[in-house]
Amino acid sequence: MQIVSGTEKFCLDGKSAVVIGKFDGLHRGHRLLLSRILEAKKEGLLAVVFTFDPSPAAFFSPQGSRELTTREEKRHFFGQLGVDVLVEFPLNRRSAAMPPELFIREVLCDSMHAAFVAAGEDLSFGQGGRGDCRLLRAFQEQGGYRVEIVEKVMDGGAPISSTRVRDAVQNGRMEEASRLLGAPYAIMGKVVRGRQLGRTLGFPTVNQVPPESKLLPPYGVYRSEVECAGGIFRGLTNIGVRPTVAQTEEKTVGVETYLYDFKGDMYDSFLTVRLLSFCRPEQKFDSLAALREQLAKDIAAGRERKIL
Repeated sequence: MQIVSGTEKFCLDGKSAVVIGKFDGLHRGHRLLLSRILEAKKEGLLAVVFTFDPSPAAFFSPQGSRELTTREEKRHFFGQLGVDVLVEFPLNRRSAAMPPELFIREVLCDSMHAAFVAAGEDLSFGQGGRGDCRLLRAFQEQGGYRVEIVEKVMDGGAPISSTRVRDAVQNGRMEEASRLLGAPYAIMGKVVRGRQLGRTLGFPTVNQVPPESKLLPPYGVYRSEVECAGGIFRGLTNIGVRPTVAQTEEKTVGVETYLYDFKGDMYDSFLTVRLLSFCRPEQKFDSLAALREQLAKDIAAGRERKIL
């Protein structure tokens, strides 16, 4: 997958099928939109995802909410899906003030050579968010592209949105998040070297330190599924600051996962941890022996579940 990042001046080599969006969470509505441009690949068009970097939420509210899907996670997902080009268009004062008509003419048509555009009903772009589906349609003939407006995907009588996914994740309702996303909520990243305390306790774990921008569910233990180069494994994941063993007041939030039926070294490997369900909150134990006893119970309970 080609990634165009850090520049407003680019030109794609060939006509394209474009989808524009934030893609925070990559929920079922996003997946439906993406399926439209992937289908257009059969017509010989480049499948192109256009998004802004930083996201509008981060740009307009620097202290705002964290992301369901980080930039690195989006790149990984789009690449696996079969997207040809990902455009991470710089969002700054100048580009935020771009009239939507100019965006259509210079970016959509001249830079991306759009022949097909898939858009959600709530699309907004350009100065003041004035660009919308109506404007995209109005410029079809002039721009030489066709537009398909994709209706929102419904769940439980309400449209699926990143806001709904965010609420489910923030409250630890991982099954609901999975239903809205079309897949379990995931944390992606390289395995880092920890203090190896889990190995000392008899339960070795693989450790990740997600970026601060990543939205995490409540601290606690989760049943999980872990994908790595060696395959897919069942796991038990702890998210939090390890209050029993933390040595300083400044506690880094970590993601530690015990893998069932795995032996080997995974340091520096890329890992996808999918959170399936909440088990219990993180807690501080009186001793390492008490922590070891609880870990043994957690792992045994997880092993008994045939389907996580």
